[in-house]
Amino acid sequence: MLFRCTGVVGPAYCQPEPGDLIEIFRGTYQHWALYIGEGDIVHLAPPSEITGPGPNRLMSVMYDKATVLKEELTEVVGKDRFHVNNLLDKKHAPRHVCAIMRDAHRLLGLELPYCVLRGNCEHFVTELRYGRAESQQIHYAVKVGVRALAVSMKILTEAWRRRGKKGQRMLH
Repeated sequence: MLFRCTGVVGPAYCQPEPGDLIEIFRGTYQHWALYIGEGDIVHLAPPSEITGPGPNRLMSVMYDKATVLKEELTEVVGKDRFHVNNLLDKKHAPRHVCAIMRDAHRLLGLELPYCVLRGNCEHFVTELRYGRAESQQIHYAVKVGVRALAVSMKILTEAWRRRGKKGQRMLH
């Protein structure tokens, strides 16, 4: 089965291999899954993802539990774009495919703690593939947030300085 994936320039066709990480573009965030073969994926799905793609999927921040599900990739993706993204292969050696598959199947049906910041779907699949739970989209969001905070603090500090100088001039 050949899947339509996103390419660098435009749509392309790809064939995920068992153990590959699948990045699904949901607009404002990415949902992550692990390809297990024959068109199926395993993913950590908060209730908002179980109902499939749609407007309620942004509600995942509201949940503290999620279920490990095996589903068809095409059903989970819906009309969204996706691609294979083994994002940490240069940083960490992937575990052996047999170990990844074994652990993924052992977790099926379990309800696990869910936290957007510390235990989301990306953490789940990177733990399976690399033995380390990491979320690049959270790292990026924190980095952007810290930069925005720094810029805001700089603007506020400058505004207070200007205000203070104006007040000093009025006193003299």
